[in-house]
Amino acid sequence: MKAAVTGRTTDTRPVSAPAGPGLTQAEAERRLARYGRNEVAPPRPTPLHRRVLAQLRDPLITVLLGAMLLTLAIGDHPDAVVIGLVVVFNTTVGVAQEVRADRAVAALSALSAPHARVLRERTPHEVPAALVVPGDTMLLGEGDIVAADADLTEASALLVDESLLTGESEPVDKSANDTVSAATVIVRGRAVATAKATGSASALGRIAALLDTGREPTPLQRRLASLGRILAAVTISLCVLFFALGLARGLTVSTMAVTAISLAVAAVPESLPAVVTLALALGARRMAARNALVRRLPAVETLGSVSVLATDKTGTLTEGRMVVQHVWTPSGSADVSGSGYEPEGDLTRAGRLLTPVELRPMQELLTAAALCNDASLRQPRKPSDAWTAVGDPMEAALLAAAARAGCPDQAALHEACPRFAEAPFDSVRKRMTTLHHLPDGNVLVCLKGAPEAVLTPTVLAEPQGLLDRARGQAALLAARGFRVLAVAGTERLVWDRPAPEAEHGLGLLGLVAISDPPKAAAATTLEVCRAAGITPVLITGDHPATAHAIAVRTGLVEDGTTGEVLTGPELAAAPDTDLTRVRVFARTDPQQKLDIVHAWRARGAVTAMTGDGVNDGPALRQADIGVAMGARGTEVARQAADLVLTDDELSTVVTAVEEGRRVYDNIRRFLVYAMAGGAAEILVMLAGPLLDLSLPLRAGQILWINLLTHGLTGVAMGAEPVGPQAMHRPPRPPGQHILAAGVWQRLLVLAAAVTTFSLIAGVAARAMDLPWQSVLFLALLAAQLGVALGLRARLLTTQNLFLPASVAVSALLALAALHVPALQSLLDTEPVGWSGTGLATAAALAAFIVARLLRGAFHGKARS
Repeated sequence: MKAAVTGRTTDTRPVSAPAGPGLTQAEAERRLARYGRNEVAPPRPTPLHRRVLAQLRDPLITVLLGAMLLTLAIGDHPDAVVIGLVVVFNTTVGVAQEVRADRAVAALSALSAPHARVLRERTPHEVPAALVVPGDTMLLGEGDIVAADADLTEASALLVDESLLTGESEPVDKSANDTVSAATVIVRGRAVATAKATGSASALGRIAALLDTGREPTPLQRRLASLGRILAAVTISLCVLFFALGLARGLTVSTMAVTAISLAVAAVPESLPAVVTLALALGARRMAARNALVRRLPAVETLGSVSVLATDKTGTLTEGRMVVQHVWTPSGSADVSGSGYEPEGDLTRAGRLLTPVELRPMQELLTAAALCNDASLRQPRKPSDAWTAVGDPMEAALLAAAARAGCPDQAALHEACPRFAEAPFDSVRKRMTTLHHLPDGNVLVCLKGAPEAVLTPTVLAEPQGLLDRARGQAALLAARGFRVLAVAGTERLVWDRPAPEAEHGLGLLGLVAISDPPKAAAATTLEVCRAAGITPVLITGDHPATAHAIAVRTGLVEDGTTGEVLTGPELAAAPDTDLTRVRVFARTDPQQKLDIVHAWRARGAVTAMTGDGVNDGPALRQADIGVAMGARGTEVARQAADLVLTDDELSTVVTAVEEGRRVYDNIRRFLVYAMAGGAAEILVMLAGPLLDLSLPLRAGQILWINLLTHGLTGVAMGAEPVGPQAMHRPPRPPGQHILAAGVWQRLLVLAAAVTTFSLIAGVAARAMDLPWQSVLFLALLAAQLGVALGLRARLLTTQNLFLPASVAVSALLALAALHVPALQSLLDTEPVGWSGTGLATAAALAAFIVARLLRGAFHGKARS
């Protein structure tokens, strides 16, 4: 294991005066014109008219536009206007959500470093990173984001975080003549580098070029397209049938044409697009309030179909911060509590605090680690903020552990033991040594490094048995996924030779086990995923032992199992491996991430992929749902994603999945309601003549019923809260029809019930010498409103008062149709009295009861 420790540097000045003068400003401008700006070309903004046309090409919108043309053909301009408003509403909301999401993602781009320091005409300049050109001399210091692919000409104790490109969370040490890539971060040290590739020619640009701009339809879009085709065929067939039967009974062509077209409008749930859009928009709004930014509305519903969640490790399952969790000394070991870089915590053994005698060797170990250290901890400015690390995260973890052990703080240590010499870490020696003056005039030597570079007789003056015991302990800790450092030290009377020559004859102080611990909620989040039928898969560029350890600690795999980790090289050597049988992947490259996504999709799974790095971009694009991290993610990842997590928490994905299921449940609930009502209207018109109700309803009455039931009330159903069991059922099969899993049966039974109760009310009204057609009109409308309330997942909830309010308004407008003179004349209705109103109320109550019973009967098949 390579220890991530390096030499001291805390400023960002150049290593030395660079040998060359850098480019002239005129030459830089010429190269900028030749090579272009140093940025990955953003996706071209979609023109507004293309966004609108994309919304209008939706199959159900097409059916709705056809229905609007039919209403215009029969002269029903008010209903045509209503349908047109629904189309406008749907299109406006859909386009507005996409534009708003794109703007929000653009704002997140400000998280990226916008400037670079370059040498121009022997003078350092800070310029926008987009203006860096090939040949520029870049001055790199701690915390800088590298602006372009470059060759290092000078480097001092340089440590580079390449995780955004490689997925490997451990920083990499670099020296002169090495290369650095665009978008990587300087963790430690200083360097001078010559830019060699910018923009699309850089490593970042090459990976971004893998992104496919084409997108496949989402599961919801496919299901609604299929439904639109079925509705169009059924509507035309029923209209032709009804028209023919009417002519056979001797009714006029004009009467039957108007009525058949009215039935066509009734058969199409024209508010479905509005319900879908409202449900998706409300879902996106709820997600945004809970730190999930939806970039495309259909992605809300697709989340509800997710059956595989492919997650990365660093910062998603783990905290993304180094923490010392275990220390070992020749006299004993201890566990270290505490999180992040906060100095609060304890050292315990077997669950109890260490005694002062037991704690002393631990303090000696951690004091040496704190002295042989170039990081620092930054105290939070506000109580709500967290402690942060300045410098190498691994060294910062050592400082936090020293504070938890009760060691003096770093400033006090350096004041008492000032450093006067050092041998920085490099990839050959794999260790770092510092020399300090002690108050008594002696010299303290502190050394830390990789176990294989420290636990040797050439460095330590210890018995072979102790060295073997320490090596065995280091191997055990490494197998558990820890990064292990060995720490040694000694006192000398005097030292006037170079620091590297002090690396012999030292005493072993112990081992430090460091990890990026899993987030507290990670295990619970994955358990919720499994309860919801979602298979979690870990894909990381990290070491397989580290990946396996995190997978075990989060419950992604069981401890003791073998063969559950597949590495990228193993996958390359055996390309025919069934990738869907593996749950943990390590050392993967961008193409292999794509292969994993494709393998699951080939099995029919709906995949969600999380990622933050440039290397994650292609897989985020190809997954059904790409989930990018907003706080620490790259612009490439955010642009490729459908969902951006502003809090970088995996639990937010689970929240989004629940919201997606709620949206889909509401859409299916509306379909049961609206299509059952439309079918009941057609059945009433077909069965009425068999009961001597020659023309059960007039065209205007059908359209009025349709307007009140499919309009305000139908749209309100899209805002229903999530069902109590939404996350305790498996995801829907991706090929499942939107009306499958019991929905067809419920729809038909409800249609038959509404038809029966309405016809009974009509026949009873005729027997009671009441205006039977008006009673039938009122009963059919009231029964559908009863179904709307009966299908609620939470009957008495106050979360969506819009639905009961809209039912009440629709009921009042139904009564207005019988009592307002203008509506009486338009709809050819008349008052029905208390008896007629009672019959309609009875029909509504009976329909409500049937809807509640049916909801319970189908509860196990499809909760909607």
